[in-house]
Amino acid sequence: MITKDWTGNKKSTFATLGASNHSAHDREIHDYYATEPSAIDDLFNVEDFASIIWEPACGEGHLSIRMASFGKEVFSSDLIDRGFGKPGVDFLMAAEVFAGDIITNPPYKFAAEFVEQALKLTSNKVAMFLKLTFLEGQGRQKLFIKYPPKKIWVYSFRKKCAMNGRFSDTGSSASCYAWFVWEKGFSGAPTLGWLNPIEYVKQKVTVDDL
Repeated sequence: MITKDWTGNKKSTFATLGASNHSAHDREIHDYYATEPSAIDDLFNVEDFASIIWEPACGEGHLSIRMASFGKEVFSSDLIDRGFGKPGVDFLMAAEVFAGDIITNPPYKFAAEFVEQALKLTSNKVAMFLKLTFLEGQGRQKLFIKYPPKKIWVYSFRKKCAMNGRFSDTGSSASCYAWFVWEKGFSGAPTLGWLNPIEYVKQKVTVDDL
């Protein structure tokens, strides 16, 4: 079986992707850019999800741990072993239907494939933390026609994505992010909403709190 070549060489690897304000020479080799855990707070403040969730690009568990703190049963996996979740799981090769929702920050290079695969595997909802520029491109337009997101929650403020999970070494992001939410079987135009810190009243959490 042929496995996706996540890094462009013979070693097939992947992890979470984050900020785009890194030059080619200093990007982490496996594109591991961990997501600020409070991104889950932002999402759960505006969307409801099943009690069982799959995080298929879990990295070191930043999103998984926060989802579990909300009482969710989280299955965490990744192709790379970073000391958390089940390693060696190639999400794009999975075939078994998952009885729950799928929430992740996918490797951006394969984000469209992650969306399609997630919608094939779940019977309910999919949420992907993606750069707002994911809306661009003729190739992704075909994806949106086939699988229109139900809601796009755009950040009106910046969220951190840390290279190698080192949040203490990471400044504010130059990229704008959004939570893209799909619901299985939805057809129609997506609704646009904003994640605004002024209206955000739940207690926020950072990686230092985990």
